[in-house]
Amino acid sequence: MTEDTRPGLRIGILGAAAIAPAALIAPAGRNPEVVVSAIAARDRSRAEEFASKHGIAQIYDSYQALVDAPDLDAVYIPLPNGLHGRWTRAAIAAGKHVLCEKPFTANAAEAREIEALASDSGVVVMEAFHNRYHPLITGAEKIIASGELGKLVRVEAAFSFPLSKSSDIRYDYRLAGGALMDAGCYPVHLARVLGGENPEVVAAQAKVRGPDIDRAMTAELRFPSGHTGRIRCSMWSADVLSASATVVGEQGRMRLLNPILPQLGHVLSVRSVDGRRLRRFGRRPSYDYQLDAFVAAVLRGEPIATGPGDAVATMTVIDAIYQAAGLPLRQPS
Repeated sequence: MTEDTRPGLRIGILGAAAIAPAALIAPAGRNPEVVVSAIAARDRSRAEEFASKHGIAQIYDSYQALVDAPDLDAVYIPLPNGLHGRWTRAAIAAGKHVLCEKPFTANAAEAREIEALASDSGVVVMEAFHNRYHPLITGAEKIIASGELGKLVRVEAAFSFPLSKSSDIRYDYRLAGGALMDAGCYPVHLARVLGGENPEVVAAQAKVRGPDIDRAMTAELRFPSGHTGRIRCSMWSADVLSASATVVGEQGRMRLLNPILPQLGHVLSVRSVDGRRLRRFGRRPSYDYQLDAFVAAVLRGEPIATGPGDAVATMTVIDAIYQAAGLPLRQPS
């Protein structure tokens, strides 16, 4: 393969992950300021196959070699949860900007460590909560901020999907797996965003797949201003497939259908003293909005909504839920 010399933000991918085509490669193909120019995988043949399929010019024999490459500006990290922190630290040390898949780290302590490193680094470090940048979520925030719903009373968020294969890495405690980490990080983050504050965990209940691994989780929350909340998530439960969020105020109610992958179809419904209405925000992928935000932060210094400080807040809630449910915190791999 020949080196890709097109101008743009040059990004390398750590691992031939299944999420990478939708989360980065396809959006990069629609963004003239980005080039996905390198990949590294533990199995070189897999990296070669992935690179050939997706038109990636450079293959590296190790993650560290890619991180150290002088012709790359940024690194995308879609590795298993327990490896996120290790390779985010390595990328920061190499002076690379980072787009890291959620959950940001294995636990809050690791997130705080990376927040400190990032603050002194001069590089952009962004957690890949792609839905946070979609107009469905930003539109919901504006409605709450407008006061149309009145004083908040209750915020609920849920995300469930079926994952029956017990050998899947998302059920592996050694890789910081669990339903709360892989599905639940979304509703935890949504509850924080829509609730407008960082909540405390009042109670939590897990359904387990093994001694340390949750296949489903429910948690009750309380926010500093007095409103309450609940998050639900599962990778294997009676709640087979769901994605929603609800915000109840003293003067109205708002519901978001599919706030996780809104490009697959979504609805924002509002009922208040102003009447009832439905809104939709088009089918542009949430990953495209995310990449736009990352590029704008790297090239133009624009702020991001999912930086390390935001990740620390999310991981703090996740840790507290595990503790309340009687399960151990996840650990770095």
